[in-house]
Amino acid sequence: ENWSARKQEMADLSLVCAASLPLTLLAAYALQPLADARRRLPPGPRPLPVLGNLLDIGEHPHRSFASLADIHGPLMFVRLGTVPAVVATSPEAAREVLQKKNASLAARRGLDAWRVMDHDANSMVALPPRGKWRAFRQHSRAALLGPRPLDEHRAVREEEARELVRRVSAAGGAPVDVAGEAFVAMVNVLCRGMFSEKLDPAVVSELTGVAEQAAVLSGLPNVSDFFPALAALDLQGIRRKARKVLAWLYTLIDEQIERRKLSRADGDARRNDLLDVLLDMDGDVQDEDGWVMNKESIRGLFMELLLGATSVPTTIEWAMSELLQNPPAMHKLQAELRNVLGTRPCTWMEESDTGSLPYLQAVVKETLRLHPPVPFATGLAEEAVEIEGYNVPKGTTALVNIWGICRNAEVWDEPNRFLPERFLHREIEFFGADFELIAFSAGKRICPGLQLSSKMVPLILGSMLYHFDWTLPGEEDAAHVDMTEQFGLVLSMAVPLRVVPKKIL
Repeated sequence: ENWSARKQEMADLSLVCAASLPLTLLAAYALQPLADARRRLPPGPRPLPVLGNLLDIGEHPHRSFASLADIHGPLMFVRLGTVPAVVATSPEAAREVLQKKNASLAARRGLDAWRVMDHDANSMVALPPRGKWRAFRQHSRAALLGPRPLDEHRAVREEEARELVRRVSAAGGAPVDVAGEAFVAMVNVLCRGMFSEKLDPAVVSELTGVAEQAAVLSGLPNVSDFFPALAALDLQGIRRKARKVLAWLYTLIDEQIERRKLSRADGDARRNDLLDVLLDMDGDVQDEDGWVMNKESIRGLFMELLLGATSVPTTIEWAMSELLQNPPAMHKLQAELRNVLGTRPCTWMEESDTGSLPYLQAVVKETLRLHPPVPFATGLAEEAVEIEGYNVPKGTTALVNIWGICRNAEVWDEPNRFLPERFLHREIEFFGADFELIAFSAGKRICPGLQLSSKMVPLILGSMLYHFDWTLPGEEDAAHVDMTEQFGLVLSMAVPLRVVPKKIL
């Protein structure tokens, strides 16, 4: 009798709980704005129970957040599942996040996809801005990406640009994959700086596909990122896919490391490249954090440098697409190139020519404005911080919508129009000081490859347009180039641009 009574009580309690849950969720939804106002959070769209604002995002978060900012303002609070986030969509708000309050916001939450094979422990992207992260950036700068190595490797970059022109010429008028050819040149430049040698062309071809997979995986909406409590389940299998990408890249890099170790053991001459610099510290305990420079650290750094090669070809592909749709701009740029470069015996563009090519510089800036390689700069509040008078709680993700700032009508006239002329009489650069154009982010987390990219993009784009005229295959109309974006590690074209070259010079 007592057992039956207890069963009935439990059944009644379960019924009450089930009936109360919708009411509880509804009450929480109704009272959320009041709670946010009391906490002085930035304004934002009202979140749904459990899902938060996930349904507001869509396939192109940079565009969705820009539209929401038009309604809620340049600093906006959203909930991405269980993850709180603030989104900055103005130069002033971006400066607060990336510069003025960067000491509190320079950490990263990191993508769950790359928490495999201990990669997040050896990732410049994911590491907190402390000893290991600083060492990775310092060594990369000293041996590869800083002013001295960039100056020393200038001839390498010019040689790879000439090789690209030769490959295009050898195609005999067949359609050319613009980003693919630029990726080969960029990878060759990086590998000659990291390993003092190029990769086999077949390996580079395979690397192209692997880099594309990595970019797509990084852009997939991942339940594990929005609901970290479920991450261990890997419900979408994204970690498993990322593991395959990492395994391929690590195998490639490990081969280089082992070959170099054997070479050093045999007494071969030093090459003084980035690999030699890092192997000099192999096994050593580094700084007060006590981390050890080892094969895992080296391959984690090299993997991200290789994947970072995608930003340059992506920018060149967007530039070519915009120019094809804007024939007057294309003709103006080619006329400038041929007037300046055609007045001397040398038939190849050199890096030093860029200073004499203001319209080329304007085209590069306008392309980076319309199509920044990475649409968001990200951070994580390691402590509570105040931004523009609002509270940002500890543990909040900070997103700077670089794409949204570059398309902000309060910052730019005709923001969606390709108009390089806007930069001919406006002193503005993309090196992190002008927050209207932070295509490579700014502050402590500014892209370490910025200086290299700023040299490679005009050199390759200028070389392609100096030596060739370009059209779409067959009877395709340039006005109908598919400009659909693929959101991911970089903001690339969903349909790769293939164009037909006609040799001129």
